[in-house]
Parts: sequence; C-alpha cells; structure tokens
Amino acid sequence: MNRFANSAQAPDFDAPQILRRTRRRRTIGIAAVAAALIAAGGGTALATSSAGSARSTPAATSTATNSDATTVLYITPDGTTIPIDFANLDLTFAKQALLKAQLKTGAITKGVVTGCKPGSVIGVSPHAPKTVKSGATVDLTLCAG
Repeated sequence: MNRFANSAQAPDFDAPQILRRTRRRRTIGIAAVAAALIAAGGGTALATSSAGSARSTPAATSTATNSDATTVLYITPDGTTIPIDFANLDLTFAKQALLKAQLKTGAITKGVVTGCKPGSVIGVSPHAPKTVKSGATVDLTLCAG
C-alpha cells in the first residue's frame, strides 16, 4: 500500500488566476447593475421637494414625437457625455435633475401635446444632439393638459 502513496499527481490550482477571474466577474456585475440604474433614472428619483414657482408663458403647440426632444447631453468636467432624459418628469424632479448636473433652470413654458400627463416635461432646449456643460441654462416645456 505504501508504494502507491506518492504515485498520483496532486491537482494544480492557479489561485491568483482564480482570484482575478472572480474579481473581474464581480466588477462586471456591479458595472452592469450601475448602468441599469442610471438608464432607468434611479439617480433622479430622489423624493425631496423643492419650493419655488414656475415662470409661465402663453401656451404653445408642440409635437414631441422623438425622444431626443426631452434628452439633454451633458458633458461632465472630465469630458464624458451623459444623456439626461426628462421625458414625463414633473417640474420638481426635472429641477432636481438639473441641479444634480449643475445646470440652471431657464424659461418654463406650457405646450399642448395629446396624451401627455399634465405638468410633465415634453421638451427641453437645447436638446440632443447639442451638448451642454456645467452652468448652462436649460429651458423646459411642460404639458398643459
């Protein structure tokens, strides 16, 4: 029995490679979850209220058929471009999203579009494909109902 004690080869495990692979998978998983939350707008759904009144101008007729009409392309200080979608946000959440991106709220107008929720954003100016930097003013068009 003793003559077979050291005859079989011991399995060879590459522990550093296994550790790297595990870390890589974990990093990719976290990045995928973060991207999904950003795409779903989880960062703008904070439930804090802001006080203030909206400036209003006479109603204008608008057709917002393209999602670009409600998307602002924000250039961060490090040079990356982040799309911020304001579609169907109410005025409070739209102002919070602008503050979070260090943008200023410009003129707030009312527009008429069939099938929209009253008070929700139906258009922004400037909108995609134009880009804005920190400190820029963004005008909002809200649904009149």
